[in-house]
Amino acid sequence: MFGLKGPSGFSRFSTAEEVTQGIDGSGLTAIVTGASSGIGTETARVLALRGVHVVMAVRNMSAGKEVKEAILKQNPTAKVDAMELDLSSMVSINNFASDFKSSGLPLNILINNAGILATPYMLSKDNIELQFATNHVGHFHLTNLLLETMKKNAHENNKEGRIVNVSSRRHQFSYREGIRFDKINNQSGYNGLSAYGQSKLANVLHSNELARRLKEDGAEITANSVHPGAIATNIFRHHSFFSGLANIFGKYMLKNVHQGAATTCYVALHPQVEGISGKYFVDCNLTEPSSQANDPQLGHKLWDFTAHLIKENSPRSHQDY
Repeated sequence: MFGLKGPSGFSRFSTAEEVTQGIDGSGLTAIVTGASSGIGTETARVLALRGVHVVMAVRNMSAGKEVKEAILKQNPTAKVDAMELDLSSMVSINNFASDFKSSGLPLNILINNAGILATPYMLSKDNIELQFATNHVGHFHLTNLLLETMKKNAHENNKEGRIVNVSSRRHQFSYREGIRFDKINNQSGYNGLSAYGQSKLANVLHSNELARRLKEDGAEITANSVHPGAIATNIFRHHSFFSGLANIFGKYMLKNVHQGAATTCYVALHPQVEGISGKYFVDCNLTEPSSQANDPQLGHKLWDFTAHLIKENSPRSHQDY
């Protein structure tokens, strides 16, 4: 609060470059979803700056190629690729995971960063409410498809794998029941901001349940969630009120993208986070999420519900989760 440094030595004003200063990421490979704009772009840039081979998973390939070129212009030795991924489509997720595995690249870090905010009521290509589909279900499915690759790499190379789910403080402001299991696709009672909160609550619950399962498996992989902070990016594009506020008060109240990507990069790369799993970070420091987010029964129920949703909407993409 007020920019004071926490136990990590960093604060809300710390940038992604500052929190990764001196860290050598060479030999590591990371996937960053939603890397064609905002904090996703900055996350990809800074990881590449630290020597990480970055695969940008992007819906808009032309925007992705522009970002790749900009990163290479600034850092000619950067290892960066762009691959197409639409998180609202099971077919696209399946194709991406298959193509990545075929590339033979290892996978050390998975950053589930892509997101949409406060959209009008819409359904995804798989007929799931769009924010829940994109922000949670897509990342859940992608993570599970890539998990064996991560486990294999962590075991063979004795390098800890890290999964980072970019959530939001808005996870505290979901619908009253937390996750509307029985009404997930209902247009009646739909509220754009509450639906966003629901999807962000799902991100924290997913991280916590995944962390528990990974520990049970003895896998050398951690799973954590982060709140990047309020940042003026194009995530506000569906909400003119917030977009207007961001334009007026942004420089006083909001983080810039360099600060917004800091917590993600810190949790993905910093030695201080080694072995820490199932936790929630704000401003590069451990923070307690909401009581709903910390509910293991809710997390377990969400896991089973999401796996069933995937199987129901895309039988060919079913995995034994």
